[in-house]
Amino acid sequence: MKAYLQRMGRSLQLPVAVLPAAALLVGIGHWLPQKWAAAQFLQSGGNAILTNLALLFAVGLALGMSKDKDGASALAGLVAFIVPVYVLDPAQVSTLLGIKLSAVDPAFAAIKGNVLIGIIAGLVAAALYNRFHETKLPMALSFFSGKRLVPILASLVMLVVSLVLLFVWPPLYEALVSFAKFIVGLGAVGAGLYGFFNRLLIPTGLHQALNSVFWFNVAGINDIGKFWAGEGVKGVTGMYQAGFFPVMMFGLPAGAYAIYKNARPERKRETASLMLAGAFASFFTGVTEPLEFSFMFVAWPLYVIHAVFTGISLAFAAFMHWTAGFTFSAGLVDFVLSSHLPIANMPYMLLVQGLVMAVIYYFGFDFAIKKFNLMTPGREPVEETTDADTDIEVATDSSDDKYTVTAKKVYAAIGGKDNITDIENCTTRLRLQLKDTDKVNKAAIRGAGAVGMNVLDKTNIQIVIGTEVQFVADALTKLFETGAPISNVANSPAAPAKPIVDPNINSGAVDTFYSVAQGQLLDIEQVSDPTFAQKMLGDGYAIEPVNGEVVSPIDGEILTIFPTKHAIGLKTTDGLEVLVHMGLDTVELKGAPFDIKVKQGQKVKHGDVLANADLQAIKDAGKKSTMIVIVTNMPNVAYMKFAELDRSIAANNEVVKVTVK
Repeated sequence: MKAYLQRMGRSLQLPVAVLPAAALLVGIGHWLPQKWAAAQFLQSGGNAILTNLALLFAVGLALGMSKDKDGASALAGLVAFIVPVYVLDPAQVSTLLGIKLSAVDPAFAAIKGNVLIGIIAGLVAAALYNRFHETKLPMALSFFSGKRLVPILASLVMLVVSLVLLFVWPPLYEALVSFAKFIVGLGAVGAGLYGFFNRLLIPTGLHQALNSVFWFNVAGINDIGKFWAGEGVKGVTGMYQAGFFPVMMFGLPAGAYAIYKNARPERKRETASLMLAGAFASFFTGVTEPLEFSFMFVAWPLYVIHAVFTGISLAFAAFMHWTAGFTFSAGLVDFVLSSHLPIANMPYMLLVQGLVMAVIYYFGFDFAIKKFNLMTPGREPVEETTDADTDIEVATDSSDDKYTVTAKKVYAAIGGKDNITDIENCTTRLRLQLKDTDKVNKAAIRGAGAVGMNVLDKTNIQIVIGTEVQFVADALTKLFETGAPISNVANSPAAPAKPIVDPNINSGAVDTFYSVAQGQLLDIEQVSDPTFAQKMLGDGYAIEPVNGEVVSPIDGEILTIFPTKHAIGLKTTDGLEVLVHMGLDTVELKGAPFDIKVKQGQKVKHGDVLANADLQAIKDAGKKSTMIVIVTNMPNVAYMKFAELDRSIAANNEVVKVTVK
């Protein structure tokens, strides 16, 4: 189920990507004088997209959730959507039930633009495509075999769904209407609850049903209609709109900045592009979907926090009787247009409230992202390793562009067609389902130019390519579909990179290792990183430090200082190779928290200061400050005798004696 929902979230990005175009058309149209034909023309173009969002979801989900992204699945999604929309149109319901049109439940008038109907249609179409697109019918019906069969089945299945909705939809819709009427009686508290549920229902599409009760003349509230007509009570009419302005113009853009600030250093550029575009759309036009959908599914707790903040904003604006209105959404354009209306009450105070909401959003998002390690855009985990990058040799020709070359290298590194089950991608990542992720040559993946990777489980892996991932995914899909051979590709795991040291080992000698920092001494198996805990790189120990001074654990020589300053390689006088690793995943911090005090080739004694680490900066970056000491050439170790583990220890206290083989 988790994988299915994640795939659904990725598929929704396709129709959502259309929204900025709509925002641009509507925004420019609003800026122009409204008497100009060009203004109305542009607004009509934008609204043509926005009013058909449910249809876009149906087609986009059907295409995105299908196995091979074939156009037939999108056609099936279109068919699956138009069937219930037509069958459940009030005029058709009137005929089906044999009642007057005026007696038809008003819930059916909301079917056409409801995103939930689009989502249902898209998922049904995709499921039918995946199950039946290769079905072969008897000879007499062979024309309708395979992909042609899917839209036919979609129409039949959605007829059944429409029959169910004929009875289920009215009570569901009426329940929302009744709930909204109850909230109206709660005043400012009701406005806050409305704002909270407005955001919370967006993933289901049912927020449109809720909005129609508050904004239009369904239950007699008609907040938008009365505001723009200058009717109602000043300071009250508009209360279900005003609180959105501080959120959309200031809060969400500030939240986007928090997401950018928490992105990994190597991904800040691509994250900035995504967040900047979304923040501009939110501020200028009030189109929030590009921002909200960027974290709605991948970091859902953050979306709940966003819903809470929205509720607070609407409640406060209503309590203070600050009002403004919109015809499209709560962006700058509508704010400027509505602020001069006679019924608007102290609208510029909403800008002051917006500045406060910006602070709340920034620090609220920043705290939640770090506290709960939320995977917002740009924070996808990158596996740290000391393997050397492998440059895979693949057969190419003059027609191959850089994306095809990268795809070929990735294709070979993951084991080719025989190991691939499914190929997907999101904004920056390849999301692959494999038969066995243990067969992946991880060093070769990095050699192919990947920014990073995350092995989720035995069958799922994510490979971070960057914002051009779509082109790599397309090329990779072609290789998979054609079953391209990989026999000409060297695909053996790369050997771990080790410092170049004197091969002469002083056999039988005993080296004493000391603590590298003051803190809690741990067994290496207690480290919260499988690479170290499973002793993939070697055996040793760890310290949870109480201060940032890091000292040498041995008498010997500095062999290597990593460019990112997070690790130092040493050699004992008897030839053992030692790695001092400062923090977990700190390679991504590009050396910022570390002040190295030694140089390569320098002779050191145990207790000499190697580096000073800013522990708070490491923690603020969402990393652990664990200091790790391991022997990397374990074949030369005969025996390791540890002192008592799991205890408090001072820097330069004896920890283990290591006998050289």
